[in-house]
Parts: sequence; C-alpha cells; structure tokens
Amino acid sequence: MGLLDAFRRRGGPTVQASAIGDGHLFGGLGDPLLLEFIRSGGGGPTQAGIHVTPAVALKNPTVIRCVSLISFAIGMLPLHLIDRATKEKATAHPLFRALHRRPNPWQTAYEFRALMQQRALGASGSGDRGDAFALIVRSRGRVMHLVPLPTERVRPRQRADWMVEYEYTRPDGGKVVYAPEEVFHLRYGLSSDGISGLSLVKQAAEAIALAVQSERAAARMFVNGMIAGGFIKHPGRLSADAQKNLAESMAAKWAGVENAHKWPILEEGMDAVKVTQTAEEAQHLEMRKMQIEEIARPFGVPRPLLGVDDTSWGSGIDVLGQFFVRYALGPWFEAWQQAAERSLLTDAEIERYEIKFNAGALLRGSMAQQADFFAKALGAGGHSPWMGADEVRELQDLPPRSDLPPPAGVQQTRGSNNEPAQAA
Repeated sequence: MGLLDAFRRRGGPTVQASAIGDGHLFGGLGDPLLLEFIRSGGGGPTQAGIHVTPAVALKNPTVIRCVSLISFAIGMLPLHLIDRATKEKATAHPLFRALHRRPNPWQTAYEFRALMQQRALGASGSGDRGDAFALIVRSRGRVMHLVPLPTERVRPRQRADWMVEYEYTRPDGGKVVYAPEEVFHLRYGLSSDGISGLSLVKQAAEAIALAVQSERAAARMFVNGMIAGGFIKHPGRLSADAQKNLAESMAAKWAGVENAHKWPILEEGMDAVKVTQTAEEAQHLEMRKMQIEEIARPFGVPRPLLGVDDTSWGSGIDVLGQFFVRYALGPWFEAWQQAAERSLLTDAEIERYEIKFNAGALLRGSMAQQADFFAKALGAGGHSPWMGADEVRELQDLPPRSDLPPPAGVQQTRGSNNEPAQAA
C-alpha cells in the first residue's frame, strides 16, 4: 500500500501515514509537514526495502546504544557559564541556572540536553535533519527559560539580509516566524547548506536498514523455520500419501522454535542425516555482527562501548574511553558551546562570559592515576605546583578546607586575599 493509498483509505480531518513505518500524523493533504515528509525522502524505502525512520532506527540495539551514549553524556555533564576574567562560575547570572539546573519548569537540565542532543542526531521526529531548536524566553533581556521545539515543525531560512529566521508550524496549522535571537539552534557540524545539519540516522539509513532486515530474517526463521539439526534422505521416490504425511507432520510437529533440534518420525526407509552449520548461516551471523560496526562508525562510538565481546578490556580501555570523549563527544561539546554563546549571550556578554562543558569526569583515569596527577599538581616530587589543595578538592566535589598541610617537601604560603597556596 502506497502513501496516497493510505490517505484514500482513511480520509477525514486527520491522515495517518502508518504505512510509512512509525505512524506519522498529518492534518490532511494540505499539512505542510506532509510536504516536508515527502520532500525529505521519509516516504521512500532504502535499497534494503524498508523505510528507516527514527522510530524504526531506535529499535536497532546498536542505534539506540549510540544515540543514548552520546545523548546521556551530553545530558549528565555540567554546562557552566564562566567569567572569562576570573575563570569562576557566573552563578549570579540567570543564564547559569537555565543551563546548569532548570531550563524550563517541566524539564531538568539533563532531560533538556539529552532531548536536544537526540534531535540533533536525527533520532527524533521525522529524522530528516540534524537540528534541535529551543525557544528562548527572556525577561528584561535576560534568558529565563529554554523551551524545546519539535524539529519537524521548525524550518530555518535565510533572509535577504543574510540573517536566519525560523518558521514554526503550530499543531493547529498556524505559523509563527521567530527572529534569530529568539531561537537556540543546535545543529550537526556537517551540512549541505550551512543552515541545517545532516541527520546521522538518515545518512546511515542503508546500514540501519540492512541490520533491521537481518534481524527480521533471524526472527522469521525462529517463528516459521524448522531447525531439525539434519535432513531426510530417501532411497527412492516418495508416494503421494508419504509426501502428504511428511509435509503435515513437518508443519504441525517440527516447525517453530519450541521444536528446535527435534528429529521427525521417518517413513518408507528414509535415513536421517545430521548436518552442521552451513556457510550461508555463518555468513548471515557474520553480516549481523559487521552491521554493528557499520552503524556505529558515523556516530564515532568505539567497539567496547557497544558490548562487542571480541575486544580486549585490558589497560587500553581507558584510552578508548578518551577516544570516545575526544572524537565522538568533543565536536558536540564545541557545537553546544558555540551555539549557546551565539544564541544566548549578547554581544557585550560574549566579551565577558563563555559557556563550557566540564568533561573532566569522563577523562579521569583510575584512582591511582588521579592521585599521582594531583600530587604532582600540588608540587610533590620536586614538581612546580600549578594547583592549590582547594582546587583539587573542588574537582573531586569536596568542600574547601584551610587546615590541610602542604605536600611533603613543599613549603606554601597564602596571600592576603587567601589565594591558592603557592610554593615558597
């Protein structure tokens, strides 16, 4: 059944394109979202024969693992407004609370950032673009709330003055045009026009479709296939009655997963021959395994984080973790930071403040490695100190203490303003 057939069969004020894959809802043939859905290729199948929408893609374990790893990491890491001069957190600024704790009355900062990141990956809504949008609510010029807007209902466009404005389609079909300073726009770095980002889910649609079809083939084998563990050999030609009885017994008694590896009752001098795994079956398993890496490659997620069991979990796992942070999360950190500074800070505030993720928790080594690093940072072992005790305690989420002695072999003094300890 095609797209237009789905419309003809349903009719009425609401048209549901359930034949497309994930139950997209449109207000009718005149709904602008329907035109966008068709234009983006959402109504077209992949070479593997299925339509890959975000809902379909997220049913694949590799896709949901990659999306959740990146989205959860972005959501859980602190995002701070920093004073450029002092390098201290600008906690008195209203934007600090919106970024770090409460972006709006119904979401935590974790929930807001994880949702925005999921949308920016193309794993939400129509999934045709790698964009995430949030309406900026200001009071007296200060940012108070960030309200996420569905990506499929926002269309960025360039004006004659080269500025970008955002057309938002309300659920009732009405449209609102927002100025650039009214929308926080996060997008994937790769773009075909410099305005909208590419959707990773859409770009990896063929690999995802092949993995989904392989999964379905395996499921159909267990539901409808016969796993007898061998085949039947007959010395001559089966009679009509024997063929009928054999076919009926196979379907009724030995098909399905509950009868796996059972042997059928034979007739008229038949022999049962046990078989091993065929080359075709082995190739099918290898292809399903290969699709894990093929899907994860665009997301930049290393194999150990996907649960691939043939990767060593030795000392190199810390290096792979750092690889994930630097090359998979690092570009997203920069995308968030620069987009937030562009959309949420005024020209005057950009000169005074910066917005930064604190990725230290993801880059920390073992307790022994951290202890060695902090000891050297405090000046132990003849090293020149570059941190104070309270700075180390802050990194470990501990309160400051003024009664701590300096490391062995380091004589420290404090300035008149109680600055961090320095080597004498």
